[in-house]
Amino acid sequence: MKQNNYETMRDQMRPYFLTFDQQEMIRKFNLDYDEEYLYIRFCGRDYRIGRMTGIVEWSEDAFVSNTEGDYSESMTIYDVLCYSKPDCCLSGEFASSSSLKGTVYTGMNAGNGMASTRVGNFFNENMEKLERACVALAGIPEGKGDIAYRIPLFDFLPLRFSFWQADEDFPAEVKMLWDSNILSYMHYETIWFAAGHLLGRIEEIMRKQTT
Repeated sequence: MKQNNYETMRDQMRPYFLTFDQQEMIRKFNLDYDEEYLYIRFCGRDYRIGRMTGIVEWSEDAFVSNTEGDYSESMTIYDVLCYSKPDCCLSGEFASSSSLKGTVYTGMNAGNGMASTRVGNFFNENMEKLERACVALAGIPEGKGDIAYRIPLFDFLPLRFSFWQADEDFPAEVKMLWDSNILSYMHYETIWFAAGHLLGRIEEIMRKQTT
């Protein structure tokens, strides 16, 4: 099957990943590892990166079975492991992506209004499922919104997810706030990949709920 451009770019990153210091990755983020893989948790799911292949895979059964990560998953993980600054650390303060230091205001915020009308309506009509999904992602109630949680994007990197239910004047709204030092962990463009992937994970978890 012919690859699309995103898959090609993902695959091109594999050998480049292998040029980086894996011991530094392990040290910086306290990663579990063995001779074959580095292990990392992202959006409530376990991932591993082949130490000799650079392939990113995820599993929900302790890697009895596995699935290769898509472009957004893989590139977010590569970016954090390879390009995060040596002294990256959390500030404990949260901000929209457009108000981060070193960014130019464009009026567009990663995670703000990213939910399509379809997803926004789905969240709006299933508030209990949405809240349970946030809890399933190890979320802790925090922030403003009808539903608001502090969710670990990675175990070492939280964000704030907020949802406002629609009313007679305003449509449903999603907002995400990022640690103000997020650009020490990933490039600005990667924030968009991460935000989109988190929304997808929330919807996926919601749809698996039976009641």
